[in-house]
Amino acid sequence: MLVKSALAALALLTSTVTAPNVPLPGAGVTIQEQASDPVRLGAYGFGTKRTYLRAVKGDTFARQKGMSEAALSPDGRRVAAVPDSYRSGWDSVVVTDRLTGRPARIRTVRKPMTASYASWSRDSTKVALTVESKTGGKWRTTGFTVVDALRSTATTVTVPGVAAKAAFWWSPDGNLVAEHQNGLRFHNPADGKVVRGFAGLGLPTGPEDAFSPSGKQLAVWCPSRFAEHLCVVDPGTGAVLKRVKSEPEALFGWWDENHVIAVMAFRGAYRLAVLDLNGTTKRVLAGIPAKTWRADFWLNFVRRA
Repeated sequence: MLVKSALAALALLTSTVTAPNVPLPGAGVTIQEQASDPVRLGAYGFGTKRTYLRAVKGDTFARQKGMSEAALSPDGRRVAAVPDSYRSGWDSVVVTDRLTGRPARIRTVRKPMTASYASWSRDSTKVALTVESKTGGKWRTTGFTVVDALRSTATTVTVPGVAAKAAFWWSPDGNLVAEHQNGLRFHNPADGKVVRGFAGLGLPTGPEDAFSPSGKQLAVWCPSRFAEHLCVVDPGTGAVLKRVKSEPEALFGWWDENHVIAVMAFRGAYRLAVLDLNGTTKRVLAGIPAKTWRADFWLNFVRRA
């Protein structure tokens, strides 16, 4: 009975019952949702200044005071939030089980380093955070921290030669991906060693998952040798599968295997849209005022069960 109750509660977190118009407080944006949508907006914010999280049930969002970012696990059960200040000389991440409401504050790195930009593994058990330190007045990436969300433990790995502005995020096969030499490298999460890499391939479109739902396609910003801005590549071989004739301002993950979630410039402002791999806008999800977009607006989607 306990298992059945837990499964029923979990289903509520990714329920397909939703209002068609979902306003986002503090953003001047209203998301157009449908019950059949493959993804659902779970959180959004403005850089590290303001973060909003969707309620477990329903369509309301609430500001997460004291948190600089929040990301829902792929199964919708947990949320990883990074506090906006150190505690006892440590940076940390707060992982909350949305079924029980119990939070676990897990230490990551010592001050003055930071660990942020939370990325969930596809099995919803681990969180990767990008570690940065300040050198010469500028922040640069030094490695990553892997948090075990089930055991509330954290391990930090320094990666030699990592790009100064790189961010680490999970690949579907359980490695960590980061930009390198205008391309990317896959790293073993246990020790940071390079598994494989593709220089000159183009930069990943993260921070949201740049891999398609199947894991067989990866969205990157095309290298300069191509006229197109958005490319789709095979993450196993580095082969270019598609050059998309469109110029998105940003991507926030994949809608389904054949569409991405893109922000497009439109009449002096912006639109959040579902874009196919031919570069055609198939559906507009929201209008975004220019002021909102320029305030480092970000969105975090979770795939429905």
